[in-house]
Amino acid sequence: MVERWQQLPLDRARSCAPAVRILVQALAAEASASRGGDPGAESFVPDLGPAVLMDQLSVMVHDWCASGTTKQAGQLVPRLAQVRRALTARG
Repeated sequence: MVERWQQLPLDRARSCAPAVRILVQALAAEASASRGGDPGAESFVPDLGPAVLMDQLSVMVHDWCASGTTKQAGQLVPRLAQVRRALTARG
């Protein structure tokens, strides 16, 4: 997904960014909640633009996996695949 993101024209990356940001924020909230934290304020991931969005996604996937959300582990791959499909879709 990171490689595909790097290949996107800037306007396409900008149009796909909201879907990626939603996933980034959801993973952050879920990781925070699984550690007993506040899934709102404590898990806010700032919008730093498309240049660092894949870095943010990578960190949130790592944090999500490390947070012990094993009950939801089967949900991660389909969510990432959905975003990947959005990146490869023409439009």
